[in-house]
Amino acid sequence: MSESRLVLLSGFEPFGGSDRNPSAELASLLAGATIGAFRVETTTLPVVTVEAGDVLSSFIDRLDPEFVIATGEDGGASAIRVERRAVNRRDFSQPDNSGTHLRGEAVIEGGPEALLTTLPVDAMIAASRSRGVPAETSLSAGTYLCNEVKYRILHRLRDEPHRRGGFIHVPRLPEQSRSPRGAVPMPIEQTLEGIRAMIAALAD
Repeated sequence: MSESRLVLLSGFEPFGGSDRNPSAELASLLAGATIGAFRVETTTLPVVTVEAGDVLSSFIDRLDPEFVIATGEDGGASAIRVERRAVNRRDFSQPDNSGTHLRGEAVIEGGPEALLTTLPVDAMIAASRSRGVPAETSLSAGTYLCNEVKYRILHRLRDEPHRRGGFIHVPRLPEQSRSPRGAVPMPIEQTLEGIRAMIAALAD
């Protein structure tokens, strides 16, 4: 029997006054899961600039995954969003959980203006939709911690071509406060189904 390929998936702790974050709940539900050819290991990151990326990098060092997928909450989303790029900019709309509020700072000084995901975006979106779970692509991961962590993953992976990585945004839960801009929340069971399909699609 062949050895399972490893996916490292991260979520974020709650932030902005909420007591829940669907990405953290996904990480908890998927910890140790086997999905097709893959074994999934997970971690939950602090919503703290620099520290979040450092924690994820330490897990990459320890686990040596083939795929690194960070996930986070997007309160304005009605579908699972696979992000295509990250920008070299920290421009927080609100303080992080340590109270830090950065505006107009680079994620990595001297780094490229933008970096593109190395995940098979189209295949992942098609896989989720095939299970009846809304999914779409997005060209902007914002300029908060989600973007920061994605940029740091992709910057690191430029020197690690044996690894692929990127970021997925997931909608809020129905149990959380009302989503802005008319966004439709998604039950965690439905989000989990879509993410499992996306992970299985990595084999292709």
